[in-house]
Amino acid sequence: MRILTKEYIDFTGKTLVTKPLQNLIDVAAKEKKELVITKGIYLVSSLFLHSDMVLCLEEGAVLLGTTEEKEYPLIPTRVAGIEMDWYGAILNCIDVENVTIYGKGCINGNGPYWWNKYWGEDTHGGMRKEYDNKDLRWACDYDCKRVRNVLVSHCRNILLKDFTSYDSGFWNIHILYSEQVIVEGICIDAKKINSPSTDGIDVDSSEYVEIRNCVFHCNDDSISIKSGRDTDGLRVNRPSHHIVIRNCKLYEGFGITIGSEVSGGIYDIRIEDIEYEGTDCGFRIKSSPNRKGYIRDVVLQRLVMKNVKYLFHLFLDWNPSYNECHIPKDMKEIPSYWHTLIQPVSDRKNTKVERIRISHVQAEYDSDYNGISRAFMIKGFEDSPMENICLEDVRVLCKEYGIMENVQSVCFLNCEITCMEKRNPLNDGYDNR
Repeated sequence: MRILTKEYIDFTGKTLVTKPLQNLIDVAAKEKKELVITKGIYLVSSLFLHSDMVLCLEEGAVLLGTTEEKEYPLIPTRVAGIEMDWYGAILNCIDVENVTIYGKGCINGNGPYWWNKYWGEDTHGGMRKEYDNKDLRWACDYDCKRVRNVLVSHCRNILLKDFTSYDSGFWNIHILYSEQVIVEGICIDAKKINSPSTDGIDVDSSEYVEIRNCVFHCNDDSISIKSGRDTDGLRVNRPSHHIVIRNCKLYEGFGITIGSEVSGGIYDIRIEDIEYEGTDCGFRIKSSPNRKGYIRDVVLQRLVMKNVKYLFHLFLDWNPSYNECHIPKDMKEIPSYWHTLIQPVSDRKNTKVERIRISHVQAEYDSDYNGISRAFMIKGFEDSPMENICLEDVRVLCKEYGIMENVQSVCFLNCEITCMEKRNPLNDGYDNR
């Protein structure tokens, strides 16, 4: 049995329909019926699904996030590695199980409103300019609340399938404190160059997650695996593990990333059968001296890359202006989560990275490609080098070999790496925005 929204709700996109649509969600869950969001535009704020229900986004159906910020409830969640109150997503699965969201429809986050809030309409102003001028770069991402398209939090047995996530205000799909989650056939369309922090999919302190057959166009990390930031991540102490990413296509975006929030630890990650074209990075690890945590037992295999800037970018002292948090002396009233961010980490052991295995890689660049083309940017901490990185059956045509520093036991087996140019020091820095 199905409930069709077109029989009950305005679908012109001109009227806010959060309450009537939430009522239909409640009824469908109670009556064990599938709810079909039929073709049309539905202007909404945050919607909350229930256990044991199916939501279909029919082709041509659009859930359009309102820009009326007061309509979004503040909920306890985690954002960029710390627990704090933040706006609910457009679609929320929180403390539920056995939920399916599927269909060829679209979730549109009305992104330009949120991006202008951060950057300003000229991309040189907004809150970011104000905070940079006060030496508060690290605080802007937390104070500038923006809406995610989908949140899966404290859940089990969730399927997200076939829909498009478009113009999210912040991260597109956030999987938090959850297990047994499958993301299949999703298209992430978040490639506009003025869209800050519009990651594709973030897997955050979660386990047994599989991402497969998805397509990514992003202006930040295409897929990122995280486990908490600094003291708050250590307090929660929940790792991400047993994550599989397979059969995906990555275009614009920063690639598949571990970090930078890795304080709770990350292990048993498998990345396979990935195609890249025009992507910033193939595989990326980022951390900070404050972060601690560990990354281990990561397997990458069968990767095909074309016109990728940095094939393997493992840089642990990433973006100090974002990671080093200091309160200006003239500031007296500060939000509670600022105290969380500035709390020093005791026993400042650096993030331990070990047992990374990379095999069956083909990478090249087109003859008319004019961008960066670097095989390696691998730089660990001097007092805690990365260990046991093995590359096997790797065939690379690139412009620069790049850098390897503070790495122990790097193994090359049956590899062929052709570098056509000398190292360009201007390419040593990346993504410190």
